[in-house]
Amino acid sequence: MKAVTLPSYGGPDVLTWADVPDPTPGPGQVLIDVAASAVNRADIMQRMGRYAPPPGAPDWPGLECSGRIAELGEDVVGWEVGDEACALLSGGGYAEQVVVPAGQLLPIPQGVPLVDAAGLPEVACTVWSNVFMAADLKPGEVFLVHGGSSGIGTMAIQLAVRQGARVFCTAGTASKRDRCRELGAEVAIDYRNEDFVAVVREATGGHASDSGGADVILDNMGASYLSRNIDALATGGRLVVIGLQGGATGELPLGTLLSKRASITATSLRFRPAAEKAEIVAAVRANVWPAIEAGAVRPVNDRRIPMAEAAQAHRVVEASEHIGKVLLVV
Repeated sequence: MKAVTLPSYGGPDVLTWADVPDPTPGPGQVLIDVAASAVNRADIMQRMGRYAPPPGAPDWPGLECSGRIAELGEDVVGWEVGDEACALLSGGGYAEQVVVPAGQLLPIPQGVPLVDAAGLPEVACTVWSNVFMAADLKPGEVFLVHGGSSGIGTMAIQLAVRQGARVFCTAGTASKRDRCRELGAEVAIDYRNEDFVAVVREATGGHASDSGGADVILDNMGASYLSRNIDALATGGRLVVIGLQGGATGELPLGTLLSKRASITATSLRFRPAAEKAEIVAAVRANVWPAIEAGAVRPVNDRRIPMAEAAQAHRVVEASEHIGKVLLVV
């Protein structure tokens, strides 16, 4: 089969469509003929040599896919050869075939085309596990997501609105902020020209604390936003860090954190054990898939690019030219 390999680390042009050994499913695993995958920021970090895949995962990128089951390993139940599915992966989605534990498979939601479903598993599992399972966002609370027009952001906005939260987001262009409002964001903040801390406090004055603030913040920036995120939290607020786009080492204002009785959680979905991933996937199937099938939550995909041209897809994502997900089609 062919896959998008990494002969070396560096810019997008290192991505190479090349022959690799055919995968074989082991016990509890299935082999998928891939229809499409999607680009995630973690793929770009892996390409640059900053995010090695976990042991046992393929060397090439791809944290999600959609396709058809080609072969079942031993002890797999509930699935048949030929079934359409999408999957949360530890890696290897940029390929014609991939092996995945059966517990990380999801059916294609009714009404969603097979290719479009490729961009759902990573964002749905990330948002549900962090915003709802870890941070326990409740109806009526204030939720702030950074990068509101990203794949994670567009899913987080929709699910938080459905939960009955007041939703705030940051985004860099007027068109992206408009799209976030269309998805349900109450306030879309221009992070280039506005202080998101001041905007959130002003819009939430009297909420949860005298100075206002967000009850839950989902952050993909890391170090560069750490102190400001804590300033933006309400009393009892919960900050969840899921990315390091702004650096890995920052200064933590413990006094502010203590006075607000706030908490910080830092999580990575990719390196969780298979059993934990299966629990998250099951929760997404129970809580997110019905909303998608009812039309209350929609996949937001920006464009489709042939998988053999993955370098171009990475350029689009690195330049932040997209809204939602960029799909790679086999």
